[in-house]
Amino acid sequence: MKFHVNSDCIGCGLCANTCPEVFSMTDAGTAVAAPGDVDGLDESAAKEAMQGCPVSAIESVTE
Repeated sequence: MKFHVNSDCIGCGLCANTCPEVFSMTDAGTAVAAPGDVDGLDESAAKEAMQGCPVSAIESVTE
């Protein structure tokens, strides 16, 4: 599973704190998701971050 942070991101950093293996903050102050597939414990933590996002800016991408 892959994750994507959309333009609704307000830069709160919750996702990067919850799952730093997948999410990080850009110099512009918004979050970005790692480009590759996420699985195992990282996928579980990324889903937790997605559910905790206050503006629902994280989307799961299935191929």
